[in-house]
Amino acid sequence: MDITLFPTKSNLIKAKNSLRLSKQGYMLLDKKRNVLIREMMELIEKAKRIQSEIDKTFSEAYRALQAANIMFGINTVGRISYAIPVEDGIKIRFRSVMGVELPLVDDETDESLQYGYGFFRTGTALDEAYKKFESVKQLSLKLAEIENSVYRLAANVKKTQKRANALKNIMIPKYEELTHMIQNALEEKEREEFSRLKVIKEMSAP
Repeated sequence: MDITLFPTKSNLIKAKNSLRLSKQGYMLLDKKRNVLIREMMELIEKAKRIQSEIDKTFSEAYRALQAANIMFGINTVGRISYAIPVEDGIKIRFRSVMGVELPLVDDETDESLQYGYGFFRTGTALDEAYKKFESVKQLSLKLAEIENSVYRLAANVKKTQKRANALKNIMIPKYEELTHMIQNALEEKEREEFSRLKVIKEMSAP
């Protein structure tokens, strides 16, 4: 709405409607921002826990691999590693939080561990290393999902905050001023009209 509009009742209604919509928009954006921030903080806490678990599991996996290397030899373990199938069961879906699309990473490979190598010239040390690194993989997938979600949420929080600030600091004051200006102009016009009618009445009185 042009702020130079003529002070009419119709324009006053338009200004009030614009003010009401601006306030509603600000409230919705503020609510959205709070929801996104709460979701983001929960994910950050979850990421910290998973990162700690990854560090612990990776250390255990590395120790298990060292034990397998000592028991069977690095070259043998290296050759066996080529028998491990290529990972192709990772699928990505999305969930929506206040209109923000967040990834859900699913591992659709067979839940039962498929070692991909025979048991000849292998043993429990190698199996243990495989299990541990499988756990590292699952945790890493979850961490990647969370970190990507946090990034998307943070970007949207920034965008939402910018729009909310524009409404709060620019649009709402603008329409408040416009409404006040039109109301004052209409009231002044009514006073002038009342004075004019009073003078006409007095002049026409016998």
